[in-house]
Amino acid sequence: MMVLNIRLIAVVLFIIFANGVFQAHAQSSTTEAEQISKPLYKPFIERYILDELKQLRQDQQAMKSELIEKVSVARLDASDRAIRYTADTTNNIFYIITAAASLLVLLGWKSLKDIKDNIELITEKRVETLTVEYEKRLDTIETALKERSAQIVAAQQDISDNALVHSLWMRAGLEKSEHEKIKIYDQILEVNANDVEALTYKADTLLDLDEDSWALSLVNQALENDSGYALAYWQKACAEAKLELYSEAIADIKQALELSKALQEELLTELYFENLKDHPDFNTLTAGISSGA
Repeated sequence: MMVLNIRLIAVVLFIIFANGVFQAHAQSSTTEAEQISKPLYKPFIERYILDELKQLRQDQQAMKSELIEKVSVARLDASDRAIRYTADTTNNIFYIITAAASLLVLLGWKSLKDIKDNIELITEKRVETLTVEYEKRLDTIETALKERSAQIVAAQQDISDNALVHSLWMRAGLEKSEHEKIKIYDQILEVNANDVEALTYKADTLLDLDEDSWALSLVNQALENDSGYALAYWQKACAEAKLELYSEAIADIKQALELSKALQEELLTELYFENLKDHPDFNTLTAGISSGA
């Protein structure tokens, strides 16, 4: 009984101590929470992207292993069927030969050697013909499997590249530094050197860094890949306006507006068109848009 009371007292004391520790921890957590001034969601976004990339690599590895296993099984099955068919055919031929030889033994031994030689010759030719035929079939099957495997691997690579590009675009949208954005766009262009959007957005970032000639070169490259991309004409006009190529800039603005009417709303607010506002053709263009609105 005394031992039970001692245990009960010990439990009560432990509960009181734990309650005090919990209250102190709660007060400390409240104080720390009040001191938080910066948002905490950015690390979670980066962690989410890293987890998605990790899961994608794991899925790709599993798919590759499954593909290799299926290709190996298919090859073994095809080879096994061909060998089994050849063996059955050969056995049937030998059974016929044995039956014929037995019949000749019963009838007499006079022409047995000639018949045996002819049968062996015919059998060898038939086996050789079947072997060549099935070798050709196996080669055809192997070639088809290789082509299919190459297609699947190419499709997997496309999926992986698209996922990587998507994650890089998300990073570019979150990035504040212009130089870091350019690095991200360069990574996208390493995956696809003809990515028109990456070239155009990189040119836009270079305009912010006053790299006007470089930006103009990039948008020209983008338009070589896609001559119907309105934003590329828009960025080209911005670069030309900064380089004081006013006539060329106005011509590209018109082309951009013909391809995308949504850009009309940005015509009067674009900072790089400030030095065009004294140009009569630009004023005519903006007046036409204002009257049309």
